[in-house]
Amino acid sequence: MKFVIDRAIPFIQGVLEPYSQVVYKEGRDISKEDLSDADGLIIRTRTKCNEALLEGTPVRMIATATIGMDHIDIDYCRSRGIEVCNAAGCNSGGVMNYVFSALYGTAARRAIKFTPDTTIGIIGVGNVGKKVEKMARYLGFKVLLCDPPRAEAEGSQAFVTREELLANSDIVTLHVPLDDCTKGMADKDFFAQIKPGAFFINACRGEVVNDDALMEAFPKLGPVIIDTWNNEPNINPILMEKVDIATPHIAGYSYQGKQNGTAASVQAIARFFDIPPLFKFFPATEIEELRAIKLDLKGLSQGEIASIIQYNYPIFTDDFMFRMTPGSFERIRTEYKYRREFFVD
Repeated sequence: MKFVIDRAIPFIQGVLEPYSQVVYKEGRDISKEDLSDADGLIIRTRTKCNEALLEGTPVRMIATATIGMDHIDIDYCRSRGIEVCNAAGCNSGGVMNYVFSALYGTAARRAIKFTPDTTIGIIGVGNVGKKVEKMARYLGFKVLLCDPPRAEAEGSQAFVTREELLANSDIVTLHVPLDDCTKGMADKDFFAQIKPGAFFINACRGEVVNDDALMEAFPKLGPVIIDTWNNEPNINPILMEKVDIATPHIAGYSYQGKQNGTAASVQAIARFFDIPPLFKFFPATEIEELRAIKLDLKGLSQGEIASIIQYNYPIFTDDFMFRMTPGSFERIRTEYKYRREFFVD
C-alpha cells in the first residue's frame, strides 16, 4: 500500500510507515503524479480533491483531518467509488475557545458591558455551534439558534428564523458548513437585517461572507472578528485592516483538536485498509501543560472572566502576529504552536 499525506498534519509521521509506503507533501503541492500509485490520501483543506487531481489514479480512500469537506468533490468521489471520511467535530472545542476569547477580549477593548439580556445568536448548531451554545448558557447569555436542517428534522421549537435571530442578537456568530445554501449567505440583505451594534464573528468558512457587503456594513456593526476569509491565503487586505480581530484560519488549532483530527484520519484509513493495530490510534501526550483545563467561571465579573480566558488563550497575540506579516498566512498556520483547550462543566 501507499499513502500520500499532507506533511502539515501533526502527530502522523511514523504512524503508518510500518504498514505501507508513505509520501509526505505540502498540501497545495499534491499532484496527480504523486497519486499515480497511491491507495489512500490524508489531507487538510489545502488539497482540492476533484476530477483534475484524482482521475486515472488508483486512490480508493481519502481522509481529511478537518471538519469541513468543501475541498472534496463528494459527487465525483462517489461516482468513482472513492471512500471519503472527515474528522467531524475534531476542533469544535478550539473554535468555541476562539469565539469566547475574541468576544471577551474585544468587549474589554471597546468597553462593552454584557448584561443578563445580552443575546448570542448562533447560526449553524452542529458540533461547533453546540459547544458555543453550552458555553454561552453557562456564562449567562441569552441564546438564539438558527439551523434550518436541524429545525426541519427535530421540529422548530428550539430554533428561530435567520431574520428573527439577526434582529434580536447582540452577537452573531457563524458556524455553518460551506455548501450551496450557505455560500455568500452573509450578503447585503443579511447585514441590512442585523441589529445595529452587533458583534459579528466568522470562524467557519470565508466564502459564507460577501466581503463587499461586510465592509459596507461596518458603520452599523460593533466588533468584527474574522478567522476565515475569501480567497485564502490571498485575503482582502482592506477588510483585514478594518476588523477588530484578524487571524489566519486558526480558530480550531488547539492541541486537542489536532489530536482528534489526526486520530480520526488514521483510524479511518486503518479501518478501510484493515490495519488492526491502528483501529484505536490516538496521539497521546504526557505533557501536563498541554492537557485541556476545566475553568470555573461561575459568579465572576466580566473583567475576571475576560482575564482568565485571555490567560488561557491570549487571542490578541494571534491577531498581532498576523497583522505584522499578513503575507505569511500559510507559514503562520503551518508553524502555529497549538494551544490547549479550556472547557466548563
